[in-house]
Amino acid sequence: MAYENKNFEDNKGESRNESLYSKRIKAGKRRTYFFDVRATRGSDYFITITESKKRFDDNGYDRHKMFLYKEDFNKFLAGLVDTINYVKTDLMPDFDFDAFNHDQENEEGAVGVGTSEIRTEVVAEMPSVIAAAADDSSGVEEWKM
Repeated sequence: MAYENKNFEDNKGESRNESLYSKRIKAGKRRTYFFDVRATRGSDYFITITESKKRFDDNGYDRHKMFLYKEDFNKFLAGLVDTINYVKTDLMPDFDFDAFNHDQENEEGAVGVGTSEIRTEVVAEMPSVIAAAADDSSGVEEWKM
């Protein structure tokens, strides 16, 4: 589920540190990940990544949050893709990772082309996207809204 937060302005017209965009990923029965885009007072943007796990004793949730700043987007993405590819190709080449995509398709309400087919295309293109971003001398300034 992704959405834009239309209530980003408070009563005085000043921005609060609320999410401008959010993506929720359910992972199993007890774990959910949230990817949120937030703005600073200086109209700069950063991402928060939150893992929320339901406690065994049903007394709420444990949350862990990580902040990712624009100057680290390319390095973070490259490191994540490299790590995932290492697990998929070197450690578990025979494992069917696409077998777990059905939860996302049902949650997102995908119709027609399956989410797993789209993800496969995106992941296949990631090395070239990362290389292009690393070679791009303009940096992340073009990403600003």
